[in-house]
Amino acid sequence: MLDINDFKPVTLKDHDFFKSFYSKYPTCHSDNTFTNMVCWNDYAEYEYCKINGAVIISSTIENEISFRGPFGTYDSKLLKDTLSLAKKHGDRLAYQIFDEKMKNDILEISPDIRMSPDRDYYEYVYDTETLSKLPGKKFLSIRKQINHFKKNCNYTVEKITEESIDDINEFLVKWCEWKQCKKNPILNHEKDATVYAVNHFAELKLSGLMLVVDGNISAISVYEELNPETIVVHYEKGLPDCEGNYKVITNETAKTALGKYKYINRESDLGVDGLRIAKMRYYPDHFAKVYNINSEDIPDY
Repeated sequence: MLDINDFKPVTLKDHDFFKSFYSKYPTCHSDNTFTNMVCWNDYAEYEYCKINGAVIISSTIENEISFRGPFGTYDSKLLKDTLSLAKKHGDRLAYQIFDEKMKNDILEISPDIRMSPDRDYYEYVYDTETLSKLPGKKFLSIRKQINHFKKNCNYTVEKITEESIDDINEFLVKWCEWKQCKKNPILNHEKDATVYAVNHFAELKLSGLMLVVDGNISAISVYEELNPETIVVHYEKGLPDCEGNYKVITNETAKTALGKYKYINRESDLGVDGLRIAKMRYYPDHFAKVYNINSEDIPDY
């Protein structure tokens, strides 16, 4: 029987295991990526369990534990065991679903189980060609902002390398001061996660771009392959030094993926109104949806 003590913390040493595992069983939501787990570990306390060739993941935020999986070869008994573990130890977010396959697998064994969609954590997935070319009237405003930037800002677009790390860390300090991270716990955790990603850039095998204006970093984008047809942009940040820099870094990132990946996942909006409006202005192709199951709604198996 699956037990809570079967789980162990996700650490940087697990990179090769997860890379190999996800090469066989690709994920579609960034929350399950190794990069997300290891970078946000101080906040979400990710742990995992390997059993019968499958992987089950848990996370604990503010003393509330939630489970997801098993990922890998379908095993109805192990799925029931995971849901039973979530019922025993979880609460409002006892079990989380991050892909349609898992949703359907659960409905197969429990057709009447209640699932609550969590719109705040839906991830925005865009067509790469559209994001790189911004065609038609609906993108006119964004194209104007990009053209304004190019006309008024002396800039270069550069790849992030090991030599960039110190400069990016200085940039992140400025970004956090501007955003007043110390007054917003989530933003402060996001800053810490970004710093971790940047400082372990090579180990995590990440890619990224910098927008450099007048010799200083104005915006960055940090991304990686999510699955064979999608890249995920984990971190996209900019300073208020040259209007339009966010639009430019988004567009330049799409250009680097064009011809290699069909989609770009730009993660969720966390329920932030302004961020939701900004992401919707790019007209997502689809969403990577999330559903939650309350422990009280999990049947006894």
